[in-house]
Amino acid sequence: MDKQKQKTVRRSRRKTGIRKRVIGTPERPRLTVFRSLTNIYAQIIDDLDGKTLASASTIKASGGGNIAAATEVGKEIAKQAKDAGISKVAFDRNGFRYHGRVKALADAAREGGLGL
Repeated sequence: MDKQKQKTVRRSRRKTGIRKRVIGTPERPRLTVFRSLTNIYAQIIDDLDGKTLASASTIKASGGGNIAAATEVGKEIAKQAKDAGISKVAFDRNGFRYHGRVKALADAAREGGLGL
């Protein structure tokens, strides 16, 4: 098995463990983060209804995939959540380590008024 496939399998295993514990409810939906090489994406999801309540990404913000762009996405998702009447979310790091762009997005969402 090549190295990239091993990384994907390990992340998938971590993601499964996280998703066993983190569930989005109407009172506290799930804020999930996906990090690609070029962009970062965030969604607020109500798992019981299976609906996405808000979303933001660096594609819309056109900032690339760096920490500054992740901070902008965090602020944008917090703004959209406030507009939708959401004040608390369950943070789902989606198998990624909590550092760098993922941490910057979470910190910016907290500064925007979301309770993680």
